[in-house]
Amino acid sequence: MFAKIYRPSKTAMQSGRAKSQDWVLEFEPAMAKRPDPLMGWASSGDTRRQIHLHFDTKDAAVSYAQRYGIAFQVRDVRETPRKIKTYAANFDADRKEPWSH
Repeated sequence: MFAKIYRPSKTAMQSGRAKSQDWVLEFEPAMAKRPDPLMGWASSGDTRRQIHLHFDTKDAAVSYAQRYGIAFQVRDVRETPRKIKTYAANFDADRKEPWSH
């Protein structure tokens, strides 16, 4: 039983950071998926893939895994620097136009 602890990235659908602040403990699959003989869909007998535990902090997720003897790997997050701009910055006199090089 091996797990990964990570913080999910923000979705591409909106520019907000909702659902990306929690840390998630997710189990790695123990067996590969195989085609179902009846329907042909990819299936697996491993039900631990359905478990996603959410924690407020990385330390809480790590202590949970250690408490229950779960082997884990922590995947840290690379924070991208945010460029804070106002709407008025679009009309600055010294603004570089994207189409003029």
